[in-house]
Amino acid sequence: MKLRRRLLVIAPAAMVCALATAQPAPAYPNKPVRIVVPFAPGGTTDVLARILAQRMTLAWGQPVIVENKPGVGGTIGASMVAKSPADGYTLLLGTVHHTIAQAVYKNLSYHFGRDFAPVSVIAMVPNVVVVNTAVPAKTIEEFVALARSQPGKLNYGTAGAGTAHHLIGEMFKLRAGVDFVHVPYKGSGPAVTDLMGGQVQVMFDTVTSALPHLKARNTRALAVTTAKRSSALPDVPTLAETVLPGFDVGTWFGIVAPRGTPAPVVEKIHDVIDRMVKTPEVRRQLLEIGAEPIGSTPMQMSAQIKAELSAYEALAKQSKVVVE
Repeated sequence: MKLRRRLLVIAPAAMVCALATAQPAPAYPNKPVRIVVPFAPGGTTDVLARILAQRMTLAWGQPVIVENKPGVGGTIGASMVAKSPADGYTLLLGTVHHTIAQAVYKNLSYHFGRDFAPVSVIAMVPNVVVVNTAVPAKTIEEFVALARSQPGKLNYGTAGAGTAHHLIGEMFKLRAGVDFVHVPYKGSGPAVTDLMGGQVQVMFDTVTSALPHLKARNTRALAVTTAKRSSALPDVPTLAETVLPGFDVGTWFGIVAPRGTPAPVVEKIHDVIDRMVKTPEVRRQLLEIGAEPIGSTPMQMSAQIKAELSAYEALAKQSKVVVE
């Protein structure tokens, strides 16, 4: 009887403890969320982050803040997010530059394929082969023929060593059998300035960056690098349909979270992005800057990152591209 009475006393206490420990976690989000942009304000990454932050704020009723952490090809901001708590309150607006960086940088403090939870690719921006207007080639076929006839005589400008501009340029060189001289700059702005001035003859710039200069006829577009034509440049052919069948690469932008972020949190962030890219207003905003809306699933983004890490590692070895 004594044992029974003791059990009857302990049981209610145990139930109280169980109920106390089984309280549901606070609904996400219940405080401000940060989107880290690993590049300077004003670029495509920054523009997309601010569009997304506005939509998230409206959907959740919590402030979503864009924080710029530029430097070293986007790796400083990525490193910060990789080391942040895996709770969904610090996110990274990642890009193709991060899969490239994993292949070309020697001493990264994180691994882009292992230390992040993919959420969704927001948009893809095609790159475009643009030349100085003094270059005699008027088509991509003529340009390849010109480059082959003058090995090592043409310069191509990039936003820096190890960027998408650089690796796409190296890919083009290998596939087309041409020899350009790489001229790296500290950003696409200075590179475009020298392209217009004739110090470099060609760039593999993003459509977003190239559009204003193409409209002003300060440069000439010869081909886009994605398999499909750019909606912003519908009359410009692709490399795949002209000189390089199968060529398909561009600059994607998407959200990733620190590894270990709970699946329900990842899904909630993905749902906001998915709804956002389907709205006519956001689609218009993206298309106006040359960005093609995507809104992929976490699984699709994960597969894309895995494939790119492998492809860029092979390309970096073949091209002997290493960034100290």
